[in-house]
Amino acid sequence: MLQMKHRITFQQMQEYVDPDTDRVVTDWVDIKSVWCAVKTIKGREYLSAVTSREHVERTYRFIIRHTNGIDDSAQTRIKYKDRFFNMESVLNDDEENLTMTIIGVETV
Repeated sequence: MLQMKHRITFQQMQEYVDPDTDRVVTDWVDIKSVWCAVKTIKGREYLSAVTSREHVERTYRFIIRHTNGIDDSAQTRIKYKDRFFNMESVLNDDEENLTMTIIGVETV
């Protein structure tokens, strides 16, 4: 059984009016928090990623329960603890609408 014991927050870049200054601000805004399993890539995934990425050790898999509204087409990132991850892909595991695997690369 997969233990989803880590909390992550999806953030999107959005424009909004700052209530203190009445100016339009562009910033990351929390859109949804979910429980997940966090996994590092290994084995064949590692070898595949080595050819395309310099910092493979910073690539993670986030496995969440299936949820609507999460995709990698919008400017969305993952906040995990005090770290941020760009979303590389979002996969509906086995096309069963039960879990989703998100590949994230840590930003430095």
